[in-house]
Amino acid sequence: MAAPYDVIIIGSGPGGYVAAIRAAQLGLKTAVVEKSHLGGICLNWGCIPTKALLRSAEVYHYFEHAKDYGLSAEKIGFDMAAITKRSRGVSAQLNQGVGGLLKKNKVDVIWGSAEITAPGKLTVKASDNPPKGALGGGDYEAKNIIVATGARPRALPGIEPDKKQIWTYFEAMVPDSLPKSLLVMGSGAIGIEFASFYRTMGSEVTVVEVLPQILPVEDEEIAAHARKRFEKQGIKILTGAKVTKVVKAANSVTATIETSDGKTQEISAEKLISAVGVVGNIESLGLEKLGVKTDRGCVVIDGIGKTNVPGIWAIGDVAGPPMLAHKAEHEGVIAVEAIAGQHPHLMDKAKIPGCTYCNPQIASVGLTEKKAKEAGYDVRVGKFPFIGNGKAIALGEPEGLVKTVFDKKTGQLLGAHLVGAEVTELIQGFVIAMNLETTEEELINAVFPHPTLSETMHESVLSAYGRAIHI
Repeated sequence: MAAPYDVIIIGSGPGGYVAAIRAAQLGLKTAVVEKSHLGGICLNWGCIPTKALLRSAEVYHYFEHAKDYGLSAEKIGFDMAAITKRSRGVSAQLNQGVGGLLKKNKVDVIWGSAEITAPGKLTVKASDNPPKGALGGGDYEAKNIIVATGARPRALPGIEPDKKQIWTYFEAMVPDSLPKSLLVMGSGAIGIEFASFYRTMGSEVTVVEVLPQILPVEDEEIAAHARKRFEKQGIKILTGAKVTKVVKAANSVTATIETSDGKTQEISAEKLISAVGVVGNIESLGLEKLGVKTDRGCVVIDGIGKTNVPGIWAIGDVAGPPMLAHKAEHEGVIAVEAIAGQHPHLMDKAKIPGCTYCNPQIASVGLTEKKAKEAGYDVRVGKFPFIGNGKAIALGEPEGLVKTVFDKKTGQLLGAHLVGAEVTELIQGFVIAMNLETTEEELINAVFPHPTLSETMHESVLSAYGRAIHI
């Protein structure tokens, strides 16, 4: 048996590899167990490659609208295989980067599938294609074991993905060709991003959402703005509707859609993307035998990542929502700092930003207007449209909205919600403000550079207090 580690992390996704690096920085003898891809789902099959696909779609969109910018472009087209190849190349580059970072920080990589056999002990069954220098299968010991195994697409009974007609995000990322028509089941970030990509590239796209609004976690006003933009692009959207049955043919699927008023209709498409959420990878880890508490497919943890079993920790998607890479990274840092005897700053989930990288982009942090009112706050709400912003007009991106929600009593920023060009890059300004407990007065007195899209943020704050200048 190998010498005991201070920390072994099962899974090398954003949560796992960041936790490993931070543990090594703190002087802990550290290893990660990975069975297939360094960097996990996010880097290899999620966040990163989808952004590469969406970038290709964005550039293609600008080619199609060259005249709007006084330019000309002829014989516009695309090669789906080349687009996919570029996406995979981006992932491969970052995959190698993660390997380099782990090596630089002297983190051991154990290649295989892990099962925790007792607190502090695990057995690894070797996997194929180990990277150079990786350790193989066997028995390992660690004072602390962190479960960072992520999540996988949720499958609905009777509509299980078959990788041919019914896709998950895995298949949607590497299409052999562009489907002429596509049905997307679910309008969260994953569903909407793929709907946006395929519609921009020319597919006929229909989105079906069981809840009354698309992008259910977003502010109602922001979601409504986004819906209008999507529908203007030609995406068909059915809300308050669910897929009750799917019949597959050789080259198509026909779905029966039932709406909330009991009406039904059939929609046929070449492919169906199932984007109805994800479920934690908690199986085959030995958690049940050890009595580790789980709830609705996720491991239950306290504020620093501890489970109910001493020495076993969990972070990231497997530890529950919000299932976001940046949340996983911070949970990993918090857990290993606690293991190292430090007193980490606990994460406030109300201050975790969410981003959707469709066209238009959507970004938010904190409470929506509705949630703030439900929580008992007397609120001030500010709004500012992109049409009042010089940079947005110059960019040819005049459609967008920034909305801010304040506590009328204290001036506390409770939430910020954005839709429009590059808002995923703007949201961090509000995140920092909330972390610093910034008041409306400090935001109003801050000097924003001109001309920038960030001025919309300033104007939204001014609007909440009846002081907006440019509208």
